[in-house]
Amino acid sequence: MKKRTSSKSIKLGLIILIGLIIYAYAFFITDVNFEAVRDETRLESLARILRALAHPNIIEYEQEVLDVEIPFYLPCPEDEMPAYEPDTSEPYLVLEKNCGEPYHILTIEGYNLIPNGTGPINFIAAPSGAKIGIDVEDLSTDSKGYFSGEIELPNRQPVEEAQVIRATVRRNVGLPHFSDMAKVTWDNILETIFLALLATTFGILIAIPVSFFAARNLMADVKSALASIALSVIGWLVGIALGGWAVRLIGSILSNTLENMFIVYAGVVALPLIIWFAIRWVFTKDEMDSSSLILKIARGFILLLAAVLGVIFLFFLSEFLTTIGNDIQKTITALPFVGHFIYQIGDIIQMFTPVIIALVGGGALGSFGGRIGQEFSDKNSVSLVKLVNGILAAVAGAMLFVLISAGIDWFYEIGLIETWYLPAGIGAMLGIALSMILSPKEPLALGSVIYFVTRTILNGTRSVEPLVMVIVFVVWVGIGPFAGALALGLHTVAALAKLFSEQVESIMPGPLEAIRATGANQLQTIVYAVIPQIIPPYISFTMYRWDINVRMSTIIGFAGGGGIGFLLQQNIRLLHYRDASAQMFAIAITVASMDYISSVIRERFV
Repeated sequence: MKKRTSSKSIKLGLIILIGLIIYAYAFFITDVNFEAVRDETRLESLARILRALAHPNIIEYEQEVLDVEIPFYLPCPEDEMPAYEPDTSEPYLVLEKNCGEPYHILTIEGYNLIPNGTGPINFIAAPSGAKIGIDVEDLSTDSKGYFSGEIELPNRQPVEEAQVIRATVRRNVGLPHFSDMAKVTWDNILETIFLALLATTFGILIAIPVSFFAARNLMADVKSALASIALSVIGWLVGIALGGWAVRLIGSILSNTLENMFIVYAGVVALPLIIWFAIRWVFTKDEMDSSSLILKIARGFILLLAAVLGVIFLFFLSEFLTTIGNDIQKTITALPFVGHFIYQIGDIIQMFTPVIIALVGGGALGSFGGRIGQEFSDKNSVSLVKLVNGILAAVAGAMLFVLISAGIDWFYEIGLIETWYLPAGIGAMLGIALSMILSPKEPLALGSVIYFVTRTILNGTRSVEPLVMVIVFVVWVGIGPFAGALALGLHTVAALAKLFSEQVESIMPGPLEAIRATGANQLQTIVYAVIPQIIPPYISFTMYRWDINVRMSTIIGFAGGGGIGFLLQQNIRLLHYRDASAQMFAIAITVASMDYISSVIRERFV
């Protein structure tokens, strides 16, 4: 018992000793020096800054200002000094002596100045006219406009001509009002709030679907045969290429038609109705149950026609919105932001139409290929499946590696033909090797691969701070809040997708198993078993992220991301601490207000 107690004491002593060594090295490496905090010069500078920060430039008065000067020689001239006789009917200053040596202390008096005023006393150097603060408390006049005090002369190079000591007296008049800096701060804090709102909105729109791919409990059971995976990969790549080609072809055909606004307006109204009736006929139950080959071909043709009409509708809608937005900006001058918003929505549709159609095409062909591959693997012999697996895996591997190689070639500008056929050969060989190693009909854990790839991308994106991201976006879209919104939006995607996916992983498994037991597919499982359980925490996380984005926007402003941070860093660099204090005060009020609002929303919906 005694030995055990001694052993524990030795271990505790070693732990304490190691901890002391670690903290000693931490003090050394971080250059901890408490002598600096007691330095008089630093303390004076700190006091000046803290006092300025305690007086934010928010409220101001109209001021009555009076400057009164008196000539002064520094040092005293060798010859007789010119006499100075002030006009006693006007405001004037009187010095104990009109010359002196550096660091001498003289008495100064002022007469007929602004009653009950305050202000500084400055030394105006000749011949430069530079203003030099004198080591003295600010003057303060009485009800008759008189003041008296002592000043310490500055240490300046001797000059023969007279220099000037100037007293500036100020008095507030009228009612208080918001300063110009307060108005600018208000505009910038609004910009910050809406910058964070857009970043949060963009982020959650992408983070929600991505979070389902990053949830282990949803992806762990997603398994497919090798033929299904290979055909799905081929279908996705071919579908994306065909979708992009189709958009470019339709766009070139419609280039002249889009100039006729009557056709555009008619198309925006009529095309959605035509597409709706076409899809409703294709997916009518009686038609779906029919085994007639002619009806199957007709359904396929109508569905393809509806897809083409959908692309045309997006082109028409984009042109319609940009035209309407321009017209509103020109005609309704009181609400120009409404027209700007409509125009930008049209521009967004135009920009993302190729991406949307390419993804739709890839998803359609990928899903179709996956079903065909799974049916083929289930219904055919092992030897045939193994042969086809090798061919499909080789093609899919070659296509994937060529795509990866194209991305590497773009980044590093290799520009060699080997970046195409060499990766294709390596991918094909790896695909063949994979088909030979695996059992032909054994389902592969596709979901786990998607899970790890998604989590890796999210971790990599989240590890880059928005302050770094905004530098890239500033180059892309220019200095301003749009660059900040993009940087915060990208970081929001990674952060919220992680939080959302972890929330999905912690849901109750009962509803998930019950829905899967009915034979529901992955999408139906998410809609009916997952979403009802995650809505409250998703709302809570979203509000919390908006709060974070407001605070982070003050930091990215230092790198040109707009918002209140851009104004704050300018005032700090210019040593305008009272103005900077106004921005800090606005940030604190905004964060506190958003915390209260988010708590109310959480109480109501969570």
